[in-house]
Formats: sequence, structure tokens, C-alpha cells
Amino acid sequence: MDFVTTIGESEVAAMKFVAESGQFAIYAAGDDTFVLVQRHAGMPWTGLRLSGDGLFRISGLLSDATRVLYRELASKLSPTNREPEPAR
Repeated sequence: MDFVTTIGESEVAAMKFVAESGQFAIYAAGDDTFVLVQRHAGMPWTGLRLSGDGLFRISGLLSDATRVLYRELASKLSPTNREPEPAR
């Protein structure tokens, strides 16, 4: 794992685009290495370079963190916890 303090558009142009969501994108850099790039309009782009194995392991951790983050919201939206709609 390597933090990339500045990565330019010309550098990622040479990589294979994999996916994006908002300001974030993932590029395949070759040799089983991937770069997660934050493409912020007003600041230099930064990134996190990961091995394929590292990306796989971190994806599981992020999935767990996402479940924790949204567990409370999901429980509020559960049909068993919803407040009944007022009668018309």
C-alpha cells in the first residue's frame, strides 16, 4: 500500500479505467496493482496504490464499515419499525 500525494490526469490516462463513483475512481496500474484516485476539482488529485490482494482484503473491511454506518438507518426503515401511516 502506498499513498500517492499527487497524481495527474496524464498518469491515470496511461492506466486502465476500472470504475468510478463521484470524485473517486479506480484504475488498474498493471502488475496486479490498482490505484484509488480522488479526483477533486479544486485540489491536486491524490491516490492510494494497492496490490490486488490488498484491494480484495480492504473491500471486505469497507463492506463491514458500510454495514455499521447504515445499520441504524436500515433498522428505522424496516417495516417492523415504521410508524403507521395516519388514516385518511
